[in-house]
Amino acid sequence: MRALFPPHRAAIFDLDGTLLDSMWVWHAVDRDFFAARNMLLPDDYAHAIQALTFRETAEYTVKRFHLPQSPEEVMSVWNELSFCQYRDHVKLKPGAREYLEALHAQGILLGVATNLALHTAQTALEQNGVLHYFKALTSADEVARGKNFPDIYLLAAQKLEVNPRLCVAYDDVARSLLGMRAAGMTACAVRETGFYQDWDEMTRTFDYSLECFQ
Repeated sequence: MRALFPPHRAAIFDLDGTLLDSMWVWHAVDRDFFAARNMLLPDDYAHAIQALTFRETAEYTVKRFHLPQSPEEVMSVWNELSFCQYRDHVKLKPGAREYLEALHAQGILLGVATNLALHTAQTALEQNGVLHYFKALTSADEVARGKNFPDIYLLAAQKLEVNPRLCVAYDDVARSLLGMRAAGMTACAVRETGFYQDWDEMTRTFDYSLECFQ
C-alpha cells in the first residue's frame, strides 16, 4: 500500500464504487424499479444522479418521470430493494481491507461520507469486518446539499474532530471530489469500472488518484 499523503491526520471514504464493490446493486435497483413501472431506464440516468443525495435522487426521479409516488415512498422502495444486498452480498473492493488496516496502523483516523443511509452503511461495513476501523460515519441524509457541495465533508471532519485541511478524502465521482476540494480537503480519485469515468481528466484534475487499493 502506498503511504498516506502527509501531513494528513484523517482519511474519509465514499462507499459505493470506492470502498465497496456495490455499483451492481444500484444498476439492479434501477432496472427493477423502472421495469416494475413499465418504463425504459434512460441511458443518462446513472450519470445524472451521481452526486445527488438519496433524497435528491428520489425528488429528481419523481419530477423527471412524473411518478405518482412521493419521494419518501420512492426511497422506501429503493431501501427495500437494496438493503438485503448490502447485508448479504456486497463486498469490499480488492485490497480495500488491507488499505484500511494500514491507515489504521499509522494512527490515521478513518471516516465515511456516503449517500447510503447510515444503517445500510454500518451493516455493509460490519458484514465485511471493517466497521471497527472507522471513528465516524456520515450520510448525505444529515446535510442539506449533495456531495458536490462541501457540507457532508465538513460534517465528517467535525465528527472526526480534525481540521478539514488535514483530511484526505476518496471518491469515484468527479463532482463529489469537487465537493471535497471546496471543503479544503485533499481529493483522491478512485477508479471504478461500474460506470463511465473520464479517468484521464480525473487524474489530471485532482490531487491524487488510485487505480486500485492493491
